[in-house]
Amino acid sequence: MGKERLPEQYINIKKRFKELFNAVNRVGKVARRSGPIDEKTSHLIQLAAAAAIRSEGAVHSHTRRALEAGATAEEIYHAIVLLTSTIGFPTVSAALSWADDIIEKKKALEK
Repeated sequence: MGKERLPEQYINIKKRFKELFNAVNRVGKVARRSGPIDEKTSHLIQLAAAAAIRSEGAVHSHTRRALEAGATAEEIYHAIVLLTSTIGFPTVSAALSWADDIIEKKKALEK
């Protein structure tokens, strides 16, 4: 996604807790390699889970990662909207706004 900076909190955790950060990063990579789901789809699934637990930071992260893996904005929105009957409209609305934070930033960087 161009020259977008990683969130400060992410950078701080990476610096402060190097061993933990590396272990968590390895777990994510191993989990993605452990089955047939492609990277884009895995980030859309994780995006949906992030929305379900109302984690703004994780929605930002997986929106960013899904875009990097080739997902379109429409696919990201669909992954979130599909949750309406499961997690409710207010939570979906919040997650859409968090996804928009990243999608709009990407559009601005591309101009």
